[in-house]
Amino acid sequence: MRVSGTVRVDKRTKNLAKRLKPGDIAVIDHQDIDSTAAEMLVEARPAAVVNAAQSCSGRYPNLGPSVLLKSHIPIIDEVGQSVLIKLREGDRVEIEDGRVLKDGNVVAVGKVLTEDQIEQCIAQARSNLEQILAEFAENTLSYVKQEKSLLLDPANLPSIRTQINNRHALVVVRGEGYKEDLAMIRGYIREVKPILIGVDGGADALVEMGFKPDIIVGDMDSVSDDTLRCGAELIVHAYTSGEAPGLDRLNRLGLQAQVCPIPGTSEDLALLLAYEKGAELIVAVGTHSNLIDFLDKGRKGMSSTFLVRLRVGNRLVDAKGVSKLYRPQPSLKYVGVLALAALVVIFTVVALSPTAQERIHSMLQDYRAQFWEIYTRLRPWEWRK
Repeated sequence: MRVSGTVRVDKRTKNLAKRLKPGDIAVIDHQDIDSTAAEMLVEARPAAVVNAAQSCSGRYPNLGPSVLLKSHIPIIDEVGQSVLIKLREGDRVEIEDGRVLKDGNVVAVGKVLTEDQIEQCIAQARSNLEQILAEFAENTLSYVKQEKSLLLDPANLPSIRTQINNRHALVVVRGEGYKEDLAMIRGYIREVKPILIGVDGGADALVEMGFKPDIIVGDMDSVSDDTLRCGAELIVHAYTSGEAPGLDRLNRLGLQAQVCPIPGTSEDLALLLAYEKGAELIVAVGTHSNLIDFLDKGRKGMSSTFLVRLRVGNRLVDAKGVSKLYRPQPSLKYVGVLALAALVVIFTVVALSPTAQERIHSMLQDYRAQFWEIYTRLRPWEWRK
């Protein structure tokens, strides 16, 4: 394997994906690449991914490396932390097998991951799930004790101008398959007109689909400037201490926002906001709903997501995977109606246009003359002699 390209470096994969261009070399430091991060990289179409850490450590069966390899993006794995110092944004490098070369000099060496290696790693990880599940359950129980208010008491949420009460609310999170699922419920959005709540990069997905978010919730670190300026209400998710790093960015952009410090993730905040403000139904796209999803995030705080789902579950409808469940196909009846409509338009144009009538009459005359000429040449009456 030999590829070359311009280096883009960032410890945070989701930040790097926004700067990547097709053919670039992505240099990351991402232990256990999750499927969402991998899909973001795939959309940018880099020539290769160089990872300072282990893309698949065997701690749990993460699917990110498989997503990259299936899209024919090679992974140079475990090259070490020094690569983040030796390479700078904009450097030109070549990759030969597991070696990363700059100006002909080797700056990092790793291993080229293969499908077989990833399958072995995932198989090993599956054998560890019992222990991981026990740790997750223990952590969840500790959260129940520490943050029982998250499950039992009304959340301390800011006042908002958007009226959610007795309406549907659509919460879009940048999770696995979120764009496909969002596209599948486009008709629902246009017909029902739910309140649109984008969680960080999920707000960008709404804008890409032609919709304007009503509310944007999150750390504000993975949503575009243009989307932040779309006029949506902005709610910055802060730590329980009140610290809100995302607020600095909004201040630089001259945008007003409210700060909401609650435990857990921005996804939790969005679901609680819709629930506490009286949404009749909460439709979730791209949210985390199973053990692998929770582990994929790699944070102990994901236990709070589990608790929040217990709380809002009676109003929650998860649209995750709907794109795999059903893809509408045009029926013969639908095609027939379109054909009939096209014929009606044609006949109407002909009926109302003398020029079109003369043209069609002239064409018919030409076709009749050509037919008669062919018929005469063949002399079918002579065949019977």
